[in-house]
Amino acid sequence: MKQSLVEVRNLKKYFPIKKGIFGRTAGHVRAVDGLDFTIYKGETLGLVGESGCGKSTTGRTLLQLLHPTEGQVYYQGRNLVGLSPAELRKVRKDMQMVFQDPYASLDPRLTVFDIIAEPLEIHNAAQGKEKTRRVEELLNTVGLSSYHAKRYVHEFSGGQRQRIGIARALALNPMLIVADEPVSALDVSIQSQVINLMQDLQEQFDLTYLFIAHDLSVVKHISTRIGVMYLGRLVELADKRDLFDSPKHPYTRALLSAVPSPSPLIKKERIVLQGDVPSPANPPSGCTFHPRCSECMDICKTDKPELMKVEGRYVACHLYS
Repeated sequence: MKQSLVEVRNLKKYFPIKKGIFGRTAGHVRAVDGLDFTIYKGETLGLVGESGCGKSTTGRTLLQLLHPTEGQVYYQGRNLVGLSPAELRKVRKDMQMVFQDPYASLDPRLTVFDIIAEPLEIHNAAQGKEKTRRVEELLNTVGLSSYHAKRYVHEFSGGQRQRIGIARALALNPMLIVADEPVSALDVSIQSQVINLMQDLQEQFDLTYLFIAHDLSVVKHISTRIGVMYLGRLVELADKRDLFDSPKHPYTRALLSAVPSPSPLIKKERIVLQGDVPSPANPPSGCTFHPRCSECMDICKTDKPELMKVEGRYVACHLYS
């Protein structure tokens, strides 16, 4: 039986829009607008969608790097929302993040040793020779060498910097790692190295990943289940094989049709969506996808579909209600 590690219930994150010299709130950007999902121990949950759909905000809000506007995040049955900074610090030993940009997420003024040792010092996890041994061990684990510890970040390539970020995330032996587009800034050849490294580490340390990306081929390679986001909401959540073999939501079908085929002999229908993604500051009524959906019905324009179970997966679409 699968054991849940993280449960997200009705998660919302709105950012205020300030106007005027007095900073009056004129509206809100609904970056995350009512998410419900569970991450099971040992799995990789992929989160995909167009740029600006709220994927990164979801990851940061889950870790409480951003305080949610509404909703609950349960980690091993404990609600993280509302915990004091001291209580959150204890929980964060088990929850770490690998950031998107390896050029911006590492302090250029610190050596690699200081970067990886920082979480060990903050949480009093290791000191002296034990700290040195632990940093060297982590460098070796991610495919670097102990002599790299004395160097600065600018002396490394993008792939090596991301490995340093992964080593820092592993320092406290976490159970959950939120990987926010960890390979999007890297060359394709380096992407495969980092993805394979993350899979090896998951098997070695029994890690659980929330893997955020917009590259569907990468997500298909590493994920156990995949959630598809559109304008701050989940529209489909399924096992990766089910999702790729028979997508249910019209938006999921359009996304998958855009994935290039490895063989020019394989012909498939390309679904081209009309118009642009609506503004999250002023989302459409009803189903937020209805202005671009070729299968839109009258009910789609007025009623917001709930995420419901359909043939072993979850879909938010009136076609299946």
